[in-house]
Amino acid sequence: MNLTKILTIVFFLAAIAVGYLLYDSINTTIEQAKEIERVENQVKAKLELIRDVQTAYQGTYGDYADSWEKLISYADTGKIFLIQRTEKITMLAYGAEKSEFIYDTLGYVYVKDSVMKGMQPQVLPELPHAPGKFFSLYAKDSIRSGVNVDYIEVVDTFPFDRTRKDDADNEKRRPLRFGSRTDISTAGNW
Repeated sequence: MNLTKILTIVFFLAAIAVGYLLYDSINTTIEQAKEIERVENQVKAKLELIRDVQTAYQGTYGDYADSWEKLISYADTGKIFLIQRTEKITMLAYGAEKSEFIYDTLGYVYVKDSVMKGMQPQVLPELPHAPGKFFSLYAKDSIRSGVNVDYIEVVDTFPFDRTRKDDADNEKRRPLRFGSRTDISTAGNW
């Protein structure tokens, strides 16, 4: 064999090796992105579930549960009352209308059966991707412009995507959360 054939074979093998390394690098990045998306979808689903239970708790007690113990207890044994509202309109003699609202309690359903969708209440605060790690819970009521308002914030304390930081400029790149400590909102940042 002459030198040209040897160099051709060596360069061909080197090109195959570099091509494989590029493919593997790109494929690894794609697989990591898919895994991050899968885990974050689980976290979002859990945050939505916590938000639904907190909303039901607020509907029952008038404010949000400020501890996991209260929320777990409510999710386990709490009830959501089914209320029917009807309106009765009466015409008055001088042409105005008088409206009366009648509220009737039809029954109730347990939070565990309706909102929890078969999930055990005890695992509510636990992160789905990090056993032993928990969401942080902040709930407080305050007076704002003479009106009693409730604040709630639940945050993933151990993000699966390590690029999510609390000090990120873009709200969507911060750890997954819903609610706010300063605004009256239960919106998520996803």
